[in-house]
Amino acid sequence: MAVYTPVARAELEAFLAAYDLGPLVDHAGVEQGVENTNYILTTARGRFVLTLFEKRAAAADLPFFAAAMAHVAARGIPAPWPVADNSGRVFSALNARPAAIFTFLDGRQRMAPSVADCGAVGAATALLHLAGAGFEQMRPNALSLGGWRTLAEAAAPRAEEAAPNLAALIADELAFLEANWPEGLPEGLIHADLFPDNVFFDGGEVSGVIDFYFACTDFFIYDLALALNAWAAASKIWNAEAARGFIKAYEGVRPLSPTERAALPVCLRGASLRILLTRLYDWLHRAPGAIVKVKDPLEYRDLLLFHRAHGPAALTG
Repeated sequence: MAVYTPVARAELEAFLAAYDLGPLVDHAGVEQGVENTNYILTTARGRFVLTLFEKRAAAADLPFFAAAMAHVAARGIPAPWPVADNSGRVFSALNARPAAIFTFLDGRQRMAPSVADCGAVGAATALLHLAGAGFEQMRPNALSLGGWRTLAEAAAPRAEEAAPNLAALIADELAFLEANWPEGLPEGLIHADLFPDNVFFDGGEVSGVIDFYFACTDFFIYDLALALNAWAAASKIWNAEAARGFIKAYEGVRPLSPTERAALPVCLRGASLRILLTRLYDWLHRAPGAIVKVKDPLEYRDLLLFHRAHGPAALTG
């Protein structure tokens, strides 16, 4: 989440006139995240989240995201429900941006997760993968192997602004992944952005999974790798115990096949490169005046170097 597009109270009140949510009481921008503009709304009917879609979110993809959220929420995943306006529309326009309102989920983020928290998210990731069964819509993952070279080539001329030799590291890793990326693994609906700021807890339980705006169709093990990197290295240092707890809890819900287990070290490297590239892009193209905290791409450079050095040993400690 972030705030790129300001919304004045009068503009928001006019927008809400199309909804049966009662009068606006208050609204506040949310700084976390980097992709879309988000406001927490308080109306006479309760709290909601208003999202204005920016940057990478293509308007044609928005119905997929909303349908994915509704599909998994109907199957027990604590995901936001899209709120339709009085004419049945989920998406409309606000300040020249596609916009939608979603239900608000209670809970708190765990930005410094414990081993137990990592296990809870591992189980939730597996439940999410199972809940996607029967979801018939498909969306190719533009930020998997096929999209990384485009990002790498776009960043290469300025990558040294972030760190010396970064362009060479990215090029070397990309060549390795293009030669070694797995094929034919179990796939389906994945979240693709299960970072600590997108998961809420109530006590020891996961109470909310938000921001489905990278959701797509891809390997489950790749989604697991993205989440595992985010949670086992949340402190910026790889925690092998947390990684083992995450995987054990995942497999308690959805056992991995032998081919998935064998592919995990490569997927961890790919997941590291993917976040490095998108963070580097955002770092190099910071929007002036936006209320947003740009995340450090070098955190994932260091994680990539760790996985390159340790391989499968990273999972055993």
